[in-house]
Amino acid sequence: METWSFVDSGHLTPALNMALDEALLNWHSEGKIPPVLRFYGWKPAGLSVGYFQKVEGRIDLEGVRRNGYHLVRRQTGGRAVLHDDELTYSVIVSENHPQMPASVKEAYLVLSQGLLEGFKELNIKAEFAIPEEKLNSSGSAVCFEEPSWYELIVDGKKAAGSAQTRKKGVILQHGSIPINVDENKLFDMFIYKNDRIKERARKAFADKAIAINDIVNTPIDYEKTRAAFKAGFEKGLNIELKPLELSDEQWKEVYELAEKRYNSNEWNYSR
Repeated sequence: METWSFVDSGHLTPALNMALDEALLNWHSEGKIPPVLRFYGWKPAGLSVGYFQKVEGRIDLEGVRRNGYHLVRRQTGGRAVLHDDELTYSVIVSENHPQMPASVKEAYLVLSQGLLEGFKELNIKAEFAIPEEKLNSSGSAVCFEEPSWYELIVDGKKAAGSAQTRKKGVILQHGSIPINVDENKLFDMFIYKNDRIKERARKAFADKAIAINDIVNTPIDYEKTRAAFKAGFEKGLNIELKPLELSDEQWKEVYELAEKRYNSNEWNYSR
């Protein structure tokens, strides 16, 4: 059984969360740390947009500010995700790792085994999504409206969303596991042609996405969710997790990266 590092960074700002994921990727690429599983939350809550996603005309920036959220652009692709009452995970592992397929889609399947086992720990019967048609056919800016290959669905509804990028010979996959979702706040941050279309999309969302507390009999919190998915990733990836404590110097690097990139309008609103 291989030993990976485990970073439990708690709730950080959106900029710090994205900076820490990037820093971990850099350190693993440089051989300074082994593969990493990281769990985290968001404070304040954030709206992350995909690397290639347009903000102008798609995201209601006034709605983001009105709800007290921070917008941040991810290194990974995909559509916008509201990170509020959720457990977020990231996996950082070399592309040359013997268990990692060359194909992005097949790597999703391997890494998502950890998510599948995490849901099992909560006695939730989840399965992998296998879309029959081309994704993003709706043109929606909302991530959880459609599942991608090998994302987790429960009763046909998306229960976890993930995105992946590969840089410097390293795979970074991170994703959102919603514990509770406020649909009104979510749709308050996207631009629609009119209120009628927006309301129709909001009502339809309930048939497309699901949060953990929509499924379980007894509501659970962040700590219980984190414990379940930690056990799930260890089982699903056949790894042992060893806590990694960042040094003051490493945290300094993370804070500098957050300020330079993820707190900058040039990065966040560049598209």
